[in-house]
Amino acid sequence: MTAKQKITLIVYAPALVGDDSRPVAVVHGMERAFPGLRLGWRISEQGHFIPLPQRDATVALERPDGGFPLISNDKESALVTVTGLETSAVSSSGGQAQLEVHARLPLTPEGIAAAADVLEAVAEAARAYWGHATPSRAGLDIARQTKNWAANPQPPPQGLPALKLAWDIPSPEIPHRLGWLNYWSAAAARAIGFPNPARDAELLSRARRTATGGWVVQLTDAPLDLDNPAHLDALKRAYERFPEIGGRSTP
Repeated sequence: MTAKQKITLIVYAPALVGDDSRPVAVVHGMERAFPGLRLGWRISEQGHFIPLPQRDATVALERPDGGFPLISNDKESALVTVTGLETSAVSSSGGQAQLEVHARLPLTPEGIAAAADVLEAVAEAARAYWGHATPSRAGLDIARQTKNWAANPQPPPQGLPALKLAWDIPSPEIPHRLGWLNYWSAAAARAIGFPNPARDAELLSRARRTATGGWVVQLTDAPLDLDNPAHLDALKRAYERFPEIGGRSTP
């Protein structure tokens, strides 16, 4: 692993409305969840860190793309970022506009140790339907599962199942895909039938309940690496267990 590798985190939540407090809550939640983290800078087009003395006001008031601006720490070798954007109703599952929160964590021992707590903090602060945190290399193959067959007739990599496009998924509570660490709100867990004690003992051994009744579910002990046959098998088994994910069947 190198400092340039990263964990990509994304959660899907209801769109921002009016004087919405969730962007600031997301930033504060990340800082609480990641020891020593301070998200107090912008990154210029030249890659320079620009201090934000009024960070909370900037995050609360600016609404680029219907979300909130990208902010970061000031450590290029262990970069952490977060930003938000709105996806339109026509592009979103269930025909409802959504807030997407995107964050980046370093794939370092510190980032790996904090990832589950950061995912939970971001998702709960955003009041997300679902989300995941996945090493970027595995995330590329997982992203390629989502298929527009007319544009790309090639099957997904590694024998993974094909997933529907977001706007073809009937409900925002149904996750589009799996990741290494998965956040499922209480509504998302109900939509996919989790947990079933008789079928989910292995997943429950690496799962925890959140304060709002959601779940953080970890597929593998180490960060997901799809070149590892055991990790690839764990991902495939999870897709088999939850055919609702990716819109492959209706609950």
